[in-house]
Amino acid sequence: MIPIGDHNWRRGVPTATILLVLANIAVFAYQSLLPPQTREQFLRQAAMIPQDLVGSPSVAVAGTLLTSMFLHDGFLHIAGNMLYLGIFGDNVEERMGTLGFLTFYVAGGIGAGLAHVITHPLSSTPTVGASGAIAAVLGAYLALFPTNRVRTLLILGWFVRFAELPAFLVLGMWFVLQLVNGVLSLGVEASGGVAWFAHLGGFVFGLVIGGLLRHRRPTRPFQRNW
Repeated sequence: MIPIGDHNWRRGVPTATILLVLANIAVFAYQSLLPPQTREQFLRQAAMIPQDLVGSPSVAVAGTLLTSMFLHDGFLHIAGNMLYLGIFGDNVEERMGTLGFLTFYVAGGIGAGLAHVITHPLSSTPTVGASGAIAAVLGAYLALFPTNRVRTLLILGWFVRFAELPAFLVLGMWFVLQLVNGVLSLGVEASGGVAWFAHLGGFVFGLVIGGLLRHRRPTRPFQRNW
């Protein structure tokens, strides 16, 4: 189940969402152009490592909760994250406003990182990616627009088709997948992979904030676009 679009109820350009997508792409392009040894050093310095945050906290180490949000480990990693941010970010930004959405995005990413640290405090594996912040966006989207239609590519073996599904179904299934994999990952120290509890922490954070804003009305009527 791959989301490829949604019903956009907005009246203007999603400035913050566009800037975040461009910032992530710019950082990825920069790190990709570095020589291999320099790139590895750059990623390790800017990535978030739970063991360092717990064992030797400092301003620089704490800063990796922010810098790690703009790093990605490969093209598919950033492509998937930017797809989700582009689809779901604009509607949430419309409700929160540009500055509000930027603040929410950063706070969600930091909260997601802390959720990963709490559940894997001894992990020495560098953690990178915008997934935790984007999970917060998904949680807020579910709270604010649960019945909005999401255009989805369904792939079940040889069965492939497009369908419009309600957001609560698409994002609810996404959350269940993260939860199952997160529970299975407890007590397992892997050398790499997915920070499932960062996704879960970010999603719950977004769900709570979105729930608080659910009854907030926009100042002007929305324009419906695809």
